[in-house]
Amino acid sequence: FRMDEINLEGSLNDYYNDTHFADIFVDTVSVPESVVEDLLGIEGVAMAEGRLVFDVPLKVADPDEKVSVRVISFGQRESHVNDIFIYEGRPLGSDSRDAYVIRTFADARGIKLGDTLQPQIMGEVVDLEVVGKVASPEFVYVMESEQTLMPLPDKFGVVYISEKLAMQAFGMNGAYNHVIIRAEAGTDVYRLKNTIEDRLDRYGVRRIYLGENQLSNRIVQEEIDQREISSRTIPMVFLLVASVIMIEMMRRNVKNDRIAIGILKSIGYSNLQIMVHYAKYCLLIGFVGGLVGALIGTATGAALSQWEATVYFNIPYMKARIYLSYFVYAVGGAMLVSLLAGLWGAREVINIHPALAMRLPQPKVGKRIWLETSWIWKWITFTEKVVVRNIMRNKKRFAFIVAGIALTYAISIVPMYMMNMFDVIFRDHYTDFIRYDYSVNFNGAVSESSKKEIRSLIESGRVEGKIEFPFKLVKDWRSKDITVIGVDRNTRMFTFKDLNHRSVKLPKEGMFVTETYAATYGVKEGDIIRVKNFIPGKPDVDVPVVKVIKQSLGLNAYMDLTYMQSNFMDAEMINGVFIQTDHALGDQLSSVERITSVQSIADLKGIFEEFLGLMIASIGTMLVFAGIMGFAIVYNTTIISILERRMEFSSMRIMGFTKNEIFFITLRENVIMTLFGILIGIPMGMGLLNSMSEAFSSELYRMDPIINPSAYMTTALAVLVYVLFAQLATYSRIRRLDFIEALKSRMT
Repeated sequence: FRMDEINLEGSLNDYYNDTHFADIFVDTVSVPESVVEDLLGIEGVAMAEGRLVFDVPLKVADPDEKVSVRVISFGQRESHVNDIFIYEGRPLGSDSRDAYVIRTFADARGIKLGDTLQPQIMGEVVDLEVVGKVASPEFVYVMESEQTLMPLPDKFGVVYISEKLAMQAFGMNGAYNHVIIRAEAGTDVYRLKNTIEDRLDRYGVRRIYLGENQLSNRIVQEEIDQREISSRTIPMVFLLVASVIMIEMMRRNVKNDRIAIGILKSIGYSNLQIMVHYAKYCLLIGFVGGLVGALIGTATGAALSQWEATVYFNIPYMKARIYLSYFVYAVGGAMLVSLLAGLWGAREVINIHPALAMRLPQPKVGKRIWLETSWIWKWITFTEKVVVRNIMRNKKRFAFIVAGIALTYAISIVPMYMMNMFDVIFRDHYTDFIRYDYSVNFNGAVSESSKKEIRSLIESGRVEGKIEFPFKLVKDWRSKDITVIGVDRNTRMFTFKDLNHRSVKLPKEGMFVTETYAATYGVKEGDIIRVKNFIPGKPDVDVPVVKVIKQSLGLNAYMDLTYMQSNFMDAEMINGVFIQTDHALGDQLSSVERITSVQSIADLKGIFEEFLGLMIASIGTMLVFAGIMGFAIVYNTTIISILERRMEFSSMRIMGFTKNEIFFITLRENVIMTLFGILIGIPMGMGLLNSMSEAFSSELYRMDPIINPSAYMTTALAVLVYVLFAQLATYSRIRRLDFIEALKSRMT
C-alpha cells in the first residue's frame, strides 16, 4: 500500500518537473501578447505563457451523440509551461491544420494518426488532421469540470492546435484568454498570485488559481491522500486480527506442551529460557509470514502502479521503485506483532509447576449458569443446553470470537457503504437535484432572445437561460473561487432543498450556497459574503447567504438570474441555457454559432453505470479480504475448540451422538456467537463510517455517513456466509477425530 502511494506521488512529481507544470493558472477575457511577455519581469516568475482555451462541440458520425473537446493553442517555443509528452506522432505545423489529441480520448474513440477531427468553432466546422497522441500534466485525470466528477473518455477530450490557427479560428489575433505561469524555486506562490492578479485585473480576470487547486491535480492528490490513510489503517486491522489468532494458537501450544515444560523446568531450565524458545518460534512465524507478504505486496504494488499510470491516470511513465526500508518495516512489523502476541499467549508458562505439570490439568469446575434457574431452561432440548453451557463457560473464547466477528462486520460494512455512498451522490445529484437534460454553454454573454432561437430548434421542451460564471467568494480571511449559477427564480431545472430536506425557492436578493462550501469555509445562513467581480468595470458586491442547500457534488452558489444580471453582468444577458426535453438532441443546435459545448445528463448517467461496474469489482475485493479475516478467526478458534473438547465429544459419542450431530453443536455455538458479534459490529461499523466520511470528504464531494438499512442486513448475511464456510472447513476435522484414542489418552 505504502510503496504504491509513494511510487504514484513520486512519478507524478517527476512528471510535473519534467513538463514544467504551472504554479498559477489565469482565465481572462483577453490579454495582449505583449502583456504576457511583461510578466517575465516580475520577481519570482520563471516562465509565463499565453494561450487560447475554448470548449467546442465535436462533430461525430452519430448526430445524437454529444461530444465536446477543449481546444488549446500550442505555440512554437523551445520550452513550454505544461509541456506535452508525445506518445506517437510528428511536430505540429505552424501554418497547418495539424492537431494533437490527448491519448485517453483518442483510445476511447479509436482515433488514429491521420484521422480527421471536425470541431465546430464559432459555428463553422474545421477539419483537423491528427498528427500525434499526447499527454499533458494538467490532464493526468481528464475531466470536463468539477460537476462531472468522473472522466468521460469518449465524450470529452483535449485537442492541441497551432497558436496561429487558434487565433484565426477564434478571432483573437495577438491576444490570449488563458495565462499559465511557472514560478522560480522558493518563490511564495501565494504572494506571486496576488501580484499577477493585480497586474492582469484590467484585462478581465475571470479566475486565478494555484496549481494545487487545478482540477486534475486536485483529484490525483486526493487519491494519494486517501491511499496514505488506507496504507496506515488497513495493515493495522489485519495485524490486529493476526495477533489475536497468534495469542490463541500459542495458548493452545503451551497447554499441549505442559508435560514437556514441566520436565524442562525440573532439570533446571528457567522460565526465561523456555519463553525464549517460544519467542524464537513466534519470530520465525512472523519472519516467514512477513517476508511472503512483503514479496507479494511489492509485486502487486508494482503491477498496480503501472496499471494506474497507463489506464487510470494519464502519466506517461511510472517509476515503480522498490523501497527497501518499507520492505524491512513490513517484515519487522510482522515479527514484532507476532513476538508480542505469542509471548502474551504463552505467558501461562510462568505458572506451570514441574511437579503438577506431570499430571493432567484439573478439569474446570462446572457451575450453574444463570439461565438454568429460569423457566426457559425446561423448554429447550438437551443439545441446546450443551450449546448454551459451553458458550457461557468459555467466556474468553466467547469474547474473542464475538470481537473478531464484530471487527469483520465493521470492515465488511465499508464496501457496502461505499456502494451506497456513490449511489446516493450520483443519483441524488443527477436525478433529484438536477432536473435538466442538457446544459448548453456559449462562448460569451448573449441576449436572452437566444432562448427563443434554441427553443425553435428543438422539437419540444423547456428552455431556461442561465449565467454560469466563476467568482471569488470572500468570508473573513478565507476566500474561494467557485462557480456561481444564476437561474430563474421559479426554475424547474433544479430542486433546491435545505439541510432539513425541505424544498426552498431562490430569493429575489441574496444567494444559496452548497453544504460542502458552507462546511469547508465556515459559512452559515445570514452571513455576508463579498463576491469579487472579475468583469472589468463591475464592482465587488456584498451578498447575504439566505440558505445553505444540499448538493452532493461540487462547490456552487446560486442566485436569481435577474439579481445576478443587475449586480454582476448586464441586463438581459446570459451565457448559456438549460434544456428540459423528452427528445434526444441531434444536430439541431449545430447552426447556433456561439455554442461551445452541449453537456448531456444522460451521458453522465451512462458513465455512472459503467463506474458502478468497476465499483462492484472493487467492493468484491474488499469483501474477499473481510471474508478471509472472518474465516480465519472462526476456523482457528473452532479447530482449537475441537482439540480441547475431544474428551467431551468422545463422551457424547458413547452417549449415542453421531459425528454430524456433534458438528451441528459446534455450528450452533458459532452461529450464536456470530449473532452477538454482528450486534456489537453494527455500532462499531457506524463509528468507522463516521471516521471515513470525515477523512474522505473533499471539496468535490461530501460523504454523509448514511447507509441504506438493507445494507446492514446484507452485511450480516455476508458475515454469516463467512462463518458457514469456516465451519464447513472444520467438518472434516470432526470426521477424522479418533474418539476412542481421546478416551485412552485421558485415562492414561
